[in-house]
Amino acid sequence: MTSDAGYPRTTRGAFKESRAGDLSEDDVAALVRVLDLQELSPAVQRLRDWTLDRLELADGESAVDVGCGTGSEVRRMALRVGDSGRATGVDTNPRLLEVAADRTPSHSSARWSLASASDLPFADGSVDAVRCERVFQHLEDPQAAADEIARVLRPGGRAVVVDSDWGTFVTVTDEPEIMRRVQEWGWRTQWPNPFAGRHLRAQLRTAGLEVDDDIGSSALVLPPEALLGGGPLGRTVESAQDDGVITADEAARLVSGVEASAQRGDAFVAVTMFAVMGRRPG
Repeated sequence: MTSDAGYPRTTRGAFKESRAGDLSEDDVAALVRVLDLQELSPAVQRLRDWTLDRLELADGESAVDVGCGTGSEVRRMALRVGDSGRATGVDTNPRLLEVAADRTPSHSSARWSLASASDLPFADGSVDAVRCERVFQHLEDPQAAADEIARVLRPGGRAVVVDSDWGTFVTVTDEPEIMRRVQEWGWRTQWPNPFAGRHLRAQLRTAGLEVDDDIGSSALVLPPEALLGGGPLGRTVESAQDDGVITADEAARLVSGVEASAQRGDAFVAVTMFAVMGRRPG
């Protein structure tokens, strides 16, 4: 399921926990392709490296990736904790976990678990380190996930939560008023928690963690193919038109303008991701 431009066309709401068991094979293939493309982003790579550095994983430790997707970061964590340690990827989508397992060498200590961020399959105080990337924006109750992360951490355990804040969405457009309506509609309908990034620090503190002052951040700039009609921006505009937020003429003007900019190479669409680290006292 791809667009004419080659960018995967995912089903609306494909990343939501509630949709995990309802996706077709084409949906899953598109979702995997999107995750693979996102991993190539310098912004994502920077924050992933920052996260691993801050977690300071050591041989023999227990590490967890909540919302692991295809498992790339679990495999990196497994290398750091070694054969005597344990790196576990948790996800609500069983088929993503199958992909993760298929991509993992047989000698790796990486493990996989089907579970929700708000109901982790670990005992209290049993985990040394947790990472959770771009999950909270898809949760109806992100505080429950923060509480659960804090629960499973041992005293002195570390957690890094990374998420986008769609209030930082910026773009260059000749139709700013139309884009504003699409953007505000997207905040109401596309994500349960669109402003996740700005709330991470408070949520980890509420969960009882000591939060570092140093907040990581990186701007995720969408590639040109993502701005064409079949990419995520074009699909968002299409859905906004279907919901009556903008007219067909307004949608056509907005998309054609963005596509023209993308083809010239001067388009710019970005959102900022934030990374917050917390430690369990003790």
